[in-house]
Amino acid sequence: MPLAPIPFLREIFMEPEKVEDPSVFPFTIPVIQNFDRLAFDPKVTFLVGENGTGKSTLVEAIATLAGFNPEGGDKHLRFSTRSTQSALHEALRLVRNPRRERDGFFLRAESFYNVVSALDDVGATRYGGRSLHSMSHGESFLALFDYRFAGNSLFVFDEPEAALSPQRQLVLLAHVHRLAELEGCQFVIATHSPILLGYPGGTIYELEDGAIRQVAYEETATYRVVRSFLLDRDRLLHRLLDPED
Repeated sequence: MPLAPIPFLREIFMEPEKVEDPSVFPFTIPVIQNFDRLAFDPKVTFLVGENGTGKSTLVEAIATLAGFNPEGGDKHLRFSTRSTQSALHEALRLVRNPRRERDGFFLRAESFYNVVSALDDVGATRYGGRSLHSMSHGESFLALFDYRFAGNSLFVFDEPEAALSPQRQLVLLAHVHRLAELEGCQFVIATHSPILLGYPGGTIYELEDGAIRQVAYEETATYRVVRSFLLDRDRLLHRLLDPED
């Protein structure tokens, strides 16, 4: 069996001396305050956590340090709709391996509309000859998987499930598996999706209580909440919705 290719990203760590003002965002986020370093899985690294824990802020910094536009897209797409990028990347050091990616993409759900507009402006025609704006949100995401994502690439995703039905999330999972296992790609994915987190070949980091820790799939709050709802929906809804409770 051939050896697996060396991953592109090895780890990321904080350089405290580069934090100009710890009293301003994002350095007021507990997870960021306590952040030391994070090692990347050679294939798929997941970040999961409640809203506001800092996972999207951390993913944005990783993507920026890896050479992507903060709003998303590939490394050749440079535009700015509105500058909302945090200063976190200025205080972090990204450690790479000698191997470099051939291509890549930063898929950020919240600013994807802006990315599509920028692609139209530069005349991008790699998506079946159609503008991604002519497709539904979910179709445009899938067009990326079908036409844009290739081997030996680095992909950073921020909540890619936002536009996808559960069935399409399974399609995405199959794409991730193919690219990571067979085509030498590396992924960093922030997600709330229990389907994506269920991928058997990844490393999961949960952001919770001001810390980041590596966890098993079944230990994530996302898994536990969804499992409880599906296994005992009536009891959970009664507790949640009954005004006397």
